[in-house]
Parts: sequence; C-alpha cells; structure tokens
Amino acid sequence: MKTENRLESIADLLLEIASILMVSGANTNRVDVNIDRFASVLNCESYSLISQKTMILTVIDNETNENYTKVKNLPAHKIDFTIISAISKVSWNALDEDWSLSRISQEIETIKKQKRYPRLVVLLAVSFAGAGFCKIFGGDYLNLALAFISTFFGLFILQAAHKRKFNTYVSVFLASLTASLLASLGVYFNFGAQPEATLATSILFLVPGVALINSFTDLIDKNVLNGVVRFTNGIMTVLAIALGLFVAMLIFQLK
Repeated sequence: MKTENRLESIADLLLEIASILMVSGANTNRVDVNIDRFASVLNCESYSLISQKTMILTVIDNETNENYTKVKNLPAHKIDFTIISAISKVSWNALDEDWSLSRISQEIETIKKQKRYPRLVVLLAVSFAGAGFCKIFGGDYLNLALAFISTFFGLFILQAAHKRKFNTYVSVFLASLTASLLASLGVYFNFGAQPEATLATSILFLVPGVALINSFTDLIDKNVLNGVVRFTNGIMTVLAIALGLFVAMLIFQLK
C-alpha cells in the first residue's frame, strides 16, 4: 500500500474512532489519548482539533514524515459508556499485541455493531430510577408510582422527539413538560404523603450530568473551547427543563 493511501486509511480510521468516542460521551482528553494510542500502534503521530460538531486530524508517518489531513463532521450525540470502555480496551490490546490496521478496523466495526439496550428496557430502568429518587425524598408508594409513570412518559416523549430529529432543547422541553404535567396531578389532587417529591424527581432523568462533568474535565485539561461549549449546552438543557416545569406549574397554578 502506498504511503499516501495508507495515511488516508489511518486518518479515516482514527477520525471514526474519535467520532464514536465523542458522540458516546467521552471527554476531549480521553479522545486525544485513544487516538494517539492507536496512531502509535500504526507507527504514526496524530494531531487533532476536536469540537462538538467537527474534527480535524493530521496523521504523520514516523518513517517518511509524510502527512495527511482530513476533516469529519460529527453525528448527533448518543451517550453510551459501554462503547467508550470497549474502544479503550481495544486500544490497549492493539498496543500490547501490535495489531495491524485491518485488525483494528475489524474490532472497531464489531464495536459499532453492538446492540444498544431495547427501548422498553431503558424506559423501565430509568423509570424505576426516578421512582427510587422519589423514595429517597420521602415519597410513599403512591408517589413512587406516579414518579414512575411521569418519568416513563417523559422519557418516551424525549426518545420520540429525538427519533424525529427535533431540536435537542425542544425535545428536552417537551419531555420536561410531559413529566411535569403528570407529576403535577399528584400535587394538584394531593396524592400520597409527599406529592412535591414526585414533581421534583420526575424530571431528574433529563439533568445533563455528562455534559456538565465533561465540561469541567475539559476545562481542567485546558480544552477550554470544548469545556465552554459543553457547559453552555448543559446550561441550555437545564433552562429547557426549567421551562417545561414552569409551564406545567403555571397550568396547574402551583406555588
């Protein structure tokens, strides 16, 4: 394989790996470290500029010093820590066993084909978590049931909105409004011992913990641009959640 063609193949692979890591919720430093690790296996050096929507990567062959630069746009983000962990494991195996380019490509394709949890399993698991938070805040079984239902339908709306490619913040607002409206029924009709706990915990599944944590780690790692962007995205998401809650409370005239 000619050096130029080889560098192009390496750049395509590294960009694909970086893209998968970013959209799965990895912080910028983790993406850089994994790319550098794979590049070293392939006897290259890599230099990247990573943003939330675009990546620019330059690959340099250590033997010939030839270089190749390529740009890639990122797809919509879908948090999946299983993929991040799997790619990290593959990078270490590749380094220890000196894998070839084709072997790394095969492993990445296998990871990409991993099936996510079924939609119903995610809905039920997150809903049980919402009910658990309600219990922590002092809710009784009636409050827990309503928190479960509110979270279930709120997440259902969020998934449906994402599937139809709605704006992210509009999707969060609709999910927050749906969950808050259902939970507000408990406050309005005074269901259970702590109906306010149901309302407070019904929207917790929307809190952008990954974005806010990654923004902090990016800032610590001096990836200031990505840190600020992620922090802004997190704040915008929080505002969308608050707006949905505010509208629901306004409809039911809750104080």
